[in-house]
Amino acid sequence: MEEFILAQIMTTKELAKYLRLHEITILKNATKGIIPGIRIGSRWRFAKETIDKWVAEGQQGPHVDKKSKTRAISNPGKKQPPKRKK
Repeated sequence: MEEFILAQIMTTKELAKYLRLHEITILKNATKGIIPGIRIGSRWRFAKETIDKWVAEGQQGPHVDKKSKTRAISNPGKKQPPKRKK
């Protein structure tokens, strides 16, 4: 017999209380991809297990690939400034 484990899903308000942050801060960071979450329609939802792991890992920002020295862009629609020549 299989047992299903349900993830504890939090709303923006619940996550803000859990992390002791303002709801607007949660929304801004979720939109930028800083806080891991999923958007369902116009609402954000956050898995407590994922948030706990994210906090334990030190809230790592965009992943940096040390071999290629490239960086994931958390907001792909934002225009990047041109690179300067040396």
